[in-house]
Amino acid sequence: MHSSGVVVRLSEVCVDIDGHRALDGVDLDVRAGVLTAVVGANGSGKSTLVSVLAGLRQPTSGTAEMRHGTAIALLSQHTADSARLPLTVTDLVSMGRWRERGAFRPLRRSDRTIVAEAVAAVGLSAHASRPLGALSGGQRQRAFLAQALAQHADLLLLDEPTSGLDDASRRAAASALRVATDRGAAVVVVTHDLGELGDVDAVVTLAAGRIVDAPTAQDTRARRGWNVSSVEG
Repeated sequence: MHSSGVVVRLSEVCVDIDGHRALDGVDLDVRAGVLTAVVGANGSGKSTLVSVLAGLRQPTSGTAEMRHGTAIALLSQHTADSARLPLTVTDLVSMGRWRERGAFRPLRRSDRTIVAEAVAAVGLSAHASRPLGALSGGQRQRAFLAQALAQHADLLLLDEPTSGLDDASRRAAASALRVATDRGAAVVVVTHDLGELGDVDAVVTLAAGRIVDAPTAQDTRARRGWNVSSVEG
C-alpha cells in the first residue's frame, strides 16, 4: 500500500452471503486521523463492510488490503448482560491494555495513565471505581468505548456506539471518538443518525451493498455543519 495515510483499502470488493450479494463493488480508502461514518438502511451492508474492514470476513472478489502491522479495536453493541460482569469501570477499561501488555499482567504506570485518560475521555472519571452493574446502560456503553480507546489501536471500528444513549452520553462518546482521531487513529462508525456523532470527516452511504453519493456540502451545512469529505466509490 503506497498512499500516505491509508490504513485499509478496499478495491472492487464483493461479498456474497448465502447467495445474497451483501457488498457489491465497494471501493474505499480508510485513512489515519479520519472519522468516517457509515450510514444506510437495515440490510444495506453496513455490518458486512465493518467485518471486511476488521479482517473477519474475506471478500468473495476484489481485494481488501490493510497496512502492515495495523492494530484493530472492534466495538460491537452490548446487551444488558454486561451489567452482570463483576468488574469496575477501571477494571473493564484496563482490559484494553491486554493486547500490548498481556492478560493479567500488572499494568505499568504508562498503562494506568492511558486507562485514566480513556475513562476521562468518555466522561466517567467520577465513576471509575464503580461496578458496571451500578451504572446506567448509557454509562456502561461509554465504559466499553473507553476500553476500545485504551487499546490505542490504529483502526477503531464501532457498531452504533451512540444508539440508545442519552444526550450527555452521546456528546461524551462523540468527543471520545475525536480524541482517537486526533491521536491518529482511523475511526469508522456505523450509525443510524449522523447528528449523534457531531462533526465527521467522511460519510459512506450504503444502499443494497453499494456506496452511493454522500451528502452534498450544502446538505451537510444544513445538518449542524458536519464536515463531510468525498468518498471513493
